[in-house]
Amino acid sequence: MSVGAWVSTSMPYLTPQAQGQPDAWGAELAARGRRGGQRIVGAGEVAASEEVAELLEVDPGEAVVVRRRVMFLEDVPCELTDTYYPASIARGTRLAGTAKIPGGAVTLLAELGYVGVRVREDVSARMPDAQEREALRTEPGEPVLRLVRVTFDGGDRPVQADVMTMPAHRQRLRYEMGIER
Repeated sequence: MSVGAWVSTSMPYLTPQAQGQPDAWGAELAARGRRGGQRIVGAGEVAASEEVAELLEVDPGEAVVVRRRVMFLEDVPCELTDTYYPASIARGTRLAGTAKIPGGAVTLLAELGYVGVRVREDVSARMPDAQEREALRTEPGEPVLRLVRVTFDGGDRPVQADVMTMPAHRQRLRYEMGIER
């Protein structure tokens, strides 16, 4: 892992922010004295791929809303994130647009009545394709991590699916788990 590596935990990204607070990425950067941001490269309705359909429990080809972003840390791209929502939740909302959402998408979902109570994450490693390698500014032979996160509401319905691709040598994922008693 390189000196500029980022240690990330998922919990802040699952919790709605208080009014006037930055999104989780901005808050995490500020708390660590780092700078960065995100660029939304596209948003709108698309036909669900087989994978996205399975994640969101919709039919393949059904309309879903996607927000595609490039995340930056100290002006270096550190993550490609595609976030998908069922169209029944996101159609006609700020989730379907390219403008920044105050407090982040999780906060907007909560305002819309969709609060995540359970998350499932799958992490894998692979070699990036040429487009990912160019967007992430990685060298040939450098692998990426792929993190797929699905957020479920209180009715155990998927309300958000994130597909993230990040340079493996710039990341460390942290998971803290407790035992219910």
